[in-house]
Amino acid sequence: MGCAGSVVGMAMPLFDGVGVALLSLFAEDGALELTATAEHAARLVELGMNAVVVAGSTGEAAALEPEERRALLVAVRDTLPRRVPVIAGTGAASARQAMRLTEQAIDHGADAVLALSPHGVADPRPYYSAIAGVAGDVPVIAYHFPAMASPGIPVSMLGELPIVACKDTSSDAERLLHTLSSVELPIYVGASGILSFAGPLGCAGAILALANAEPEGCIAAFAGDAKAQLRIAEAHRQALVDFPAGLKGLTAKRFGTPTTARIG
Repeated sequence: MGCAGSVVGMAMPLFDGVGVALLSLFAEDGALELTATAEHAARLVELGMNAVVVAGSTGEAAALEPEERRALLVAVRDTLPRRVPVIAGTGAASARQAMRLTEQAIDHGADAVLALSPHGVADPRPYYSAIAGVAGDVPVIAYHFPAMASPGIPVSMLGELPIVACKDTSSDAERLLHTLSSVELPIYVGASGILSFAGPLGCAGAILALANAEPEGCIAAFAGDAKAQLRIAEAHRQALVDFPAGLKGLTAKRFGTPTTARIG
């Protein structure tokens, strides 16, 4: 385990430290820039990212065609070293859709899948059981993000799901404390505003949108550096403006990447 505060007896995480929720980069006409996106992923790995999520909420998955999801996954997996897990976003409004996305992702090289809980579903256990059924030996990470898919995943159900970990992007410190103190499951924080809280408390890692623009700051903050947390505070706020436009603007300033978004 990468964090000393982790629950004793917890399963080893898929990765520890900070991973990036990768932006999908588009040309001015809206066409998917596969090479630019894969190169951006490789650059972030060189700067310390330990995992890459493709076609997640940050990657504007809802605006990607099925063939674009496949091509993006293949391009990123082929570009990165094998030691770096490439995780495909496969959450959907229904279990049927999520199962199909999961099968496609596994067929095209995903090392794991990240599945957002379905909106409006109070009991997501059947949904995750269906995903795990088609995933087989490929790890499934549940995704709690109630701002996007309300109500999210109750803490009391996390231990009953056929998953290897959970990403929590709620920014809810009280919930995070509850989860870490009661669930023997690796937790990945998804909110860059509470990294210096989450890391020292025992989260296995973080999966962050802001890491597209501030990888080093995110790594330092997760390691418990309060000054680093303060340094990335303004970037954290800017990244949330007209998301993902604000984040794409920050990333472009740092790395010269395209700013075009399909959503927003």
